[in-house]
Amino acid sequence: MKRVFTVGVGMTKFVKPGMPTPNYPEMALEAATAALADAGIGFTEIEHACVGFVHADSTAGQRAVYELGMTGIPVMNLNNNCASGSSALYYARQLVAGGLADCVLALGFEKMQRGSLGTPTYPQSTNPVEKFIEASARLREPTGAPVVLEMFRAAGLEHMRRYGTTAEHFARVAVKNHRHSAANPNAQFRDVYSLDEILSSTLVCDPLTKLQCSPTSDGSAAAIVVSEEFVARHGLADQAIEIIGQAMTSDTADAYDTAFDIVGQGTGARAARATYEQAQLGPEDVDVIELHDCFSINEILTYEALGLCGEGEGATLIDAGDTTYGGKWVVNPSGGLISKGHPLGATGLAQCAELNWQLRGLAGGRQVDGARVALAHNVGLGTAAVVTMYRKAAA
Repeated sequence: MKRVFTVGVGMTKFVKPGMPTPNYPEMALEAATAALADAGIGFTEIEHACVGFVHADSTAGQRAVYELGMTGIPVMNLNNNCASGSSALYYARQLVAGGLADCVLALGFEKMQRGSLGTPTYPQSTNPVEKFIEASARLREPTGAPVVLEMFRAAGLEHMRRYGTTAEHFARVAVKNHRHSAANPNAQFRDVYSLDEILSSTLVCDPLTKLQCSPTSDGSAAAIVVSEEFVARHGLADQAIEIIGQAMTSDTADAYDTAFDIVGQGTGARAARATYEQAQLGPEDVDVIELHDCFSINEILTYEALGLCGEGEGATLIDAGDTTYGGKWVVNPSGGLISKGHPLGATGLAQCAELNWQLRGLAGGRQVDGARVALAHNVGLGTAAVVTMYRKAAA
C-alpha cells in the first residue's frame, strides 16, 4: 500500500436550507475549485473523482464534477447517509494507496430541505434503517418525534440510567461547540450560548433541546488526495498531510442489541481500533478531533468509542474540560455538526478540511497550538462509520 496525502482542501460556508444559495453544482464547484487552488494544480491533474451526497439523483456526482471540466474521468457516486463525505475520502484513499491513481478528487455536497429529516426519499421502497427503528422502539417507547431523534434520545436516556450522566452534561457539549464555532467563518451558526440558554431552548425530544441538535444545511467540501510521488513531483511537501490510518466499518450481528449500538457506537469503536492499529498510534497521541456530534448525546458516546475514556466515562471528560482548549484534546474546534452545520454529503470532507487547516497552522482564531496528529469520526445510520487519522509531515 502506498502512502497517501491530502494536499488541498476547500469548503463553502454552510447555510440554512431555503436561503438564496446556489444549487449543488455551483456549491460543489466552489469547494472543489478552492481545493484545487489550495493544492496549486488544475483539474486536468485529477484522474478519478469520488463524490458523496444523499439527497440528489443517481449521477449527481457527474453533474457536479462537470462544472470543473468534462475530461472523461471515472466518477464514483457514494451514498452512506451522514458518512457519505468521508466515504468519498475513503475510496479516494483506496485508489491512491492501491496504486490505481496518483491524484483523486474527494467531493461532497448536499442541498437539503428545511426542518428535521423526514420520511425516506423513496417511500415505496423498504427503509434501509427500518430494523434500527424497530429495535429502538422495542427498547424504549417512541414519543412521536422524528425517528432519528428517537434513536439518539434512547441512547442518551440509557447512558443516564446506566452511568449517571445528566442532561446538563449533554448541554455542556453544546455550550462548548457553539463557543468554538464563533471563530469559524464557514459555520452556519456563530452565536455563543450559556448553559442556561442551551437548557432553556426549545425542547425537541427530552433530554435534547434545539441548540443540542445539528441543523439541516446546504454546503459542499472537497479534498485533493494524492500519492507520495505526486507530492514530490509538484513540490507540495510543505503542505502535505498524511493519512496514516483509516477504516470504514458496517454493522455486526449485535447492532440491534443496545441503544448505543443502534446509533453506531460499536461500529465507530471498531473503526477507531482498526485506524489506531494502522497508524501505530493511540488516542493519547492525538491533538485535535472532529467527531460526529449530530446530537450532543452522540459526542459523549463517541468519546468512549474513540477510546478517549472508558465505557460510561464520557461525561467525566466534559466535567474535566478535557475536550476543549487547554484540555487533553480539542474536540470539534470547527463548532462540529451542532454549530458548523450538517449538509450530509459534505460533513466528512468538512472535517477533513478543518483538520488539514489545523495541522497546517491555518485555522486562525480556532487554531490548536502545536497540533501534529488529528482524528476524524463520521457515522451514517444504517450503518457506515469512518475514522481517519492524519499527521503533519516532519519538518
